[in-house]
Amino acid sequence: MTLTIRKAEERDTALVFSFIRELAEYERLAHEVDATEADLAKALFGVNPRVFADIAEWDGKPAGFALWFYNFSTFRGRHGIYLEDLFVRPEFRSKGIGRALLGHLARRCRAEGLARLEWWVLDWSEPALKFYRSIGAVPMDEWTVQRVTGEALVKLAEA
Repeated sequence: MTLTIRKAEERDTALVFSFIRELAEYERLAHEVDATEADLAKALFGVNPRVFADIAEWDGKPAGFALWFYNFSTFRGRHGIYLEDLFVRPEFRSKGIGRALLGHLARRCRAEGLARLEWWVLDWSEPALKFYRSIGAVPMDEWTVQRVTGEALVKLAEA
């Protein structure tokens, strides 16, 4: 059994979109997905991409993905990587694929001199929380996520 991690290519747009839909189903958030394959293709492979994806293949079969982008720490004075989504299909779990995807991003951080790798996790996802603790991730309990979207975003922009 072999695991390969590779950079997503434009031909992978439908695959990445399917991973996103599967993740949304798992997280009980499918109703929030309004992105299209065209949106994804433009974001990942357009003129100036600002988001990136890596594909994990197990014996040549698509097993999972990581979708990420660069962020910046003003306190550290350096960029980092923000992992937007990490997903491994159920039939491929417990094979080290999630750990390998995170390791791949960690190596990118080291190679590029980046300050950190971070992500959010749903507080009810015990398997994910247990896994992240096992690799040394620590919760940022003192921080509360804030978001402005939809009508609130429109109103803020008009203020």
